[in-house]
Amino acid sequence: MKKKLVIFDLDGTLLNTIADLADSANYALGVLGYPIHDTVKIRSYVGNGINKLLERSLPEGEKTEENVMRMRSVFIPYYDAHNADLSAPYDGIAELLTRLQEKGVMLAVASNKYQAATEKLVAHYFPQINFIKVFGQRTDVPIKPNPAVVDEIIDAAGVMKQEVLYVGDSGVDLQTAVNAGVDAVGVTWGFRPKEELQNYPSLALIDVASDLLKYLE
Repeated sequence: MKKKLVIFDLDGTLLNTIADLADSANYALGVLGYPIHDTVKIRSYVGNGINKLLERSLPEGEKTEENVMRMRSVFIPYYDAHNADLSAPYDGIAELLTRLQEKGVMLAVASNKYQAATEKLVAHYFPQINFIKVFGQRTDVPIKPNPAVVDEIIDAAGVMKQEVLYVGDSGVDLQTAVNAGVDAVGVTWGFRPKEELQNYPSLALIDVASDLLKYLE
């Protein structure tokens, strides 16, 4: 059955945002007097929302909700001002999205990044793409791998689950697809190692953006 809707994760799938995430997390850590981390380390902390990133960045013994909120109060305004400094689409993504749009495929974004930043980055880097929905982390909506955000997008698109393809770079993404009952493709260019993706069911793991086209028919 032809896929009518493709839902993309954002960080590590459409955009390489790790440099700005690391810079902002380290800025907040430094302001609060905590040790900072290299980018490779922070890469392993992302995927479950900003609060979890901040919690994982804190030293052992300091991972309290109070400290996460203190760090968040510094991180958010800094990241809002700097989240497009070093971020960029992965190779071939802009062309892939344009091609899918031209073919009449509906497109959407489902991210665990907070909503304001998700909307800003998508609008900034992909102004030519008419996404039917762009969802990040929102109050009272559980984050991935809970399938709520995917279900909401499917309802808005008015398609059957068999007509949906979910695309992401992490085990969280592939588990989201499992939980939502939709097909998935994992991408190997993102933040998580290929070995992690191999632990989850998917139609395929792809190394370049253009390879996604073959899984839409």
